[in-house]
Amino acid sequence: MSEPAIVIDRLSKSFRGQTVVDEVGLTIEPGQVLGLIGPNGAGKSTTIKMLIGQLRPDRGEARVLGLDPIRNAVAMKRLIGYVPERHCVYPWMRVGQAIGFTRSFYPTWDDGFCQSLVDTFELPLGRKVRQLSKGMTAKLSLLLAIAHRPTVLILDEPMSGVDAVVRDEFFDGLLQTIGEQRCSVLFSSHTLADVQRIADAVGLIYEGRLLAHRPVDEMLRSIRRLRGVLHDGQAPPNPPPHTIHQRRDGREWIVTVDRYEDGVLESLHQTRRFTHLEAEGLGLEEIFKDYVKGRRSA
Repeated sequence: MSEPAIVIDRLSKSFRGQTVVDEVGLTIEPGQVLGLIGPNGAGKSTTIKMLIGQLRPDRGEARVLGLDPIRNAVAMKRLIGYVPERHCVYPWMRVGQAIGFTRSFYPTWDDGFCQSLVDTFELPLGRKVRQLSKGMTAKLSLLLAIAHRPTVLILDEPMSGVDAVVRDEFFDGLLQTIGEQRCSVLFSSHTLADVQRIADAVGLIYEGRLLAHRPVDEMLRSIRRLRGVLHDGQAPPNPPPHTIHQRRDGREWIVTVDRYEDGVLESLHQTRRFTHLEAEGLGLEEIFKDYVKGRRSA
């Protein structure tokens, strides 16, 4: 497969005059895992619902494996797996019945893989879905989404409200799928540790706008926080190029910059006297927070 797995182009959606998704655009390549990061209400779920055909966009378009989610809904859904935040397995069914029911929709269903997931997740086939814990329901939803060996897997906050042990088991099953068949994955979450664990690339979304879309390694490598103590308390007249966010607290000046190079510190020393100036690396959570702060102060 040479074409992108997912293409989202200037996708927008409003409800009652309130813009929820504002010209979001991103691409997921074959075999790539992209984590869509944002707080609750940022527009992640609305973007995903447009991507899988549950909502029509007001503007822009989405393609999954080259297919339109509305016009080619049946063909597309046979090729993807989807795990929603609110797991929608019929509660009156027994686990085994739910598996058999879902199996009937997919010619590519892999019985051996399904059984291995049942064993790994220790799913009780005879128990009714409504009797399952939240964690067990999440694992069942993942099984139903991946046992037919989808080409694209879309997960919308699948681990909301479950404990650490269940999270590990869930991600073990997910990583097995990714590793065995180079499945392309779009994974939304507000828990950045989850995304950093499995994602190749990340999209940062806030108030419906995509603030950044980059490979994780590149983002962690190129973004730095500069922390300086100003000799006279006066910050440099202009922030460094590609500044994401800056603030001053007394004599301390803190600025987060993208595309960091060693020459940045030397250049700053030429504009102001610092008693101390250093650059430090950041994790995804700190990077996201600084993007949001920069957006708020813009």
